[in-house]
Amino acid sequence: MNTHASQELDLTACEREPIHIPGSIQPHGILIAVGRADGMIAYASANMGSVLGHDAMSLLRRSFREALPELAALLDADIAEPPLEDSARSIRTVQLDTPAGSTLFDAVVSLSGDHTIIELEAMPSKAVSSLDALYPTLRRFVEQLQSASSTDVLCKLAAADIRRMTGFDRVLVYRFDEQWNGTVLAEDRNEVLPSYLDLRFPASDIPAQARGLYRRNRLRIIPDANYTPIPIQSHDPAPLDLSDSVLRSVSPVHLEYMRNMGTMASMSISILRDGQLWGLISCHSKEPKRISLPVRNACDFLTQIFALQLEARQHTALADNRVRLRAVQARLLAYMAAESYFVDGLMKHPDDLMLLAGAQGVAVITDDHCWCRGVTPGDEEVKTLFEWLSTNHQEDIFATDNLAAHFGPAKAYTDKASGLLSISISKMYPSYILWFRPEQVQTVKWGGNPQKPVKEEAGTLRLHPRASFDIWKETVRERSTAWEQSEIEAVKDLRNAIVGIVLRRAEELAALADELKRTNKELEAFSYSVSHDLRAPFRHIVGFSELLKKESADLSDRGKRYVETIIESAYTAGTLVDNLLRFSQMGRTALRPRPVDVEQIVTEIRQKLAMETGERRIEWIVDDLSPVIADPVLIRLVFENLIDNAVKYTRPRNLARIEIGSRRDDGEIIFFVKDNGVGFDMKYIDKLFGVFQRLHRIEDFEGTGIGLANVRRIVERHGGRSWAEAELGKGATFYVALPDMEGAA
Repeated sequence: MNTHASQELDLTACEREPIHIPGSIQPHGILIAVGRADGMIAYASANMGSVLGHDAMSLLRRSFREALPELAALLDADIAEPPLEDSARSIRTVQLDTPAGSTLFDAVVSLSGDHTIIELEAMPSKAVSSLDALYPTLRRFVEQLQSASSTDVLCKLAAADIRRMTGFDRVLVYRFDEQWNGTVLAEDRNEVLPSYLDLRFPASDIPAQARGLYRRNRLRIIPDANYTPIPIQSHDPAPLDLSDSVLRSVSPVHLEYMRNMGTMASMSISILRDGQLWGLISCHSKEPKRISLPVRNACDFLTQIFALQLEARQHTALADNRVRLRAVQARLLAYMAAESYFVDGLMKHPDDLMLLAGAQGVAVITDDHCWCRGVTPGDEEVKTLFEWLSTNHQEDIFATDNLAAHFGPAKAYTDKASGLLSISISKMYPSYILWFRPEQVQTVKWGGNPQKPVKEEAGTLRLHPRASFDIWKETVRERSTAWEQSEIEAVKDLRNAIVGIVLRRAEELAALADELKRTNKELEAFSYSVSHDLRAPFRHIVGFSELLKKESADLSDRGKRYVETIIESAYTAGTLVDNLLRFSQMGRTALRPRPVDVEQIVTEIRQKLAMETGERRIEWIVDDLSPVIADPVLIRLVFENLIDNAVKYTRPRNLARIEIGSRRDDGEIIFFVKDNGVGFDMKYIDKLFGVFQRLHRIEDFEGTGIGLANVRRIVERHGGRSWAEAELGKGATFYVALPDMEGAA
């Protein structure tokens, strides 16, 4: 049979074993189960006769009070008011007449579904009968806890005092990791059994259903690994749930495991932290050994004190880390607040950003940018990781100490990023902060080969645990140190702060945009009103100045020059007002898009300009111009401004050269007007399309400085864009890109 397949079969079978309903108990006690509703005995262990002198089968379906009146009277209060929860138990000492004489028993009462379970254990000779004898040990342990300097010292104290109370050969404090492998943190022993300190044991040693019982029933003892199970008798075919029983029989596989380990007796006490199974205190003896119930309860009590102290220390350490990291977080928030873009605040202080998560590298990445600081993978590798996160891990936070196990390409850079902690910093667009930790190569010492937790007997399906517990070393790679809870909380708080900053900035920008929109409307209305009202006065000035010029024949030459200046200035002011009125109307006039023949518009503009240019030499190069869907009146204004500027700024040239063309590109129709005129310095490009912005002296070239502003406004209202390129003294090219509606259709 294939060994690998056999292991899988064995492990699955172990995990499925119904260990809570074994149908038997260990022989160091007896068990009776009484119906809670009718008080009838429903289950009894087969050793009732040898212990109490009553055959188990003869007790079944009889009233508990009638069949065992002495015991019923002693436990009447416990049975009348049973524990409120299934996992709770009441414990007392009772004295009964038995075939062997008057005998003291430790009695345990618990619930199992519709039944009350009563278990009796005869007290061992010379056994401690109460907690009083154990009080000095418990008191000393509590006093020592106060001075314990670390978790390791706490664990050593617990192991030593448990062994002192019980006399076991070896006591281990055993902690589970996230995969339920267990590591021995502390040990107290004599020389009878070998040391297991620092060894790790695979999760398969304690299957999931066994861990569930450990969490529910904190203490379990096996006095003799060679015991013969005592069957439970019943007329009810349903097995009795022994999850909370102290006598529950255990799996034969586990008993063989104990014998292979060289331990004939064991006791395990659960260490619970926040209600979860943190670890175990595991006690072993080379020879059979039974511990009285009072001592076991004292050990359970000591372990609970230990667990509370452990929890308190870990909470204190967590609180200290939180305080330290909040100071770092406060600095980062101050850095972000000081910058207009929060990422600048983070990237200017990478040491604090890495300190927040205890990382050696950090990256901030969006669709457009990637900033890396410290020890990180390359930019392209980080971008690939970003794409994987965006697709596969869209949660707010993601943490792993083994990135390569989740993301195969990470195997190439485990020396930089075996550990990853990431937060999403935008609710709208993929944006992350990534913290990296390098590989931390470890050598783990296992208590036996973890790859062979069980074996199968040749020719059968019987399961056997491994026989060897010799140290088996394994080198663990592709893992970083694990991220602490305080670090994960700190970066989560940072994420919330960043999201708050981004949302607040977005709200501020939205409010500012609304205010700008309102102000623009007011300015448009004002400029429209002013320009409209000024048109008539300027026309009157020009008209009456012309009349004055005709009627005043006696004016001196100087007077005539004054009148000419008045006419020219009024005409210029009137033109400015007309342009201003037209500009203000751009945002108020509704677009009326329709097919526009651009070639026809350019031809008409050239014909009109021909009358104004007179004898000037102009070479026109007009390519085929694509038609567009736009407002014909506004598009005409665009080309009038661009072509008029080309004619104007080529005036110093003996031969002006003006080229007009178009091309289709990526859903746009791009038009251009190119000339060989005076050009301009590109460092002033940002001023070019502004209102009343001029790049040349008005004495050299007339104009109001509104034309190109009109061009940009018209183009943007059509969903397009405009720009220019130039070289001083060599000419300029102006571009207008409009949506290609026909091409899209």
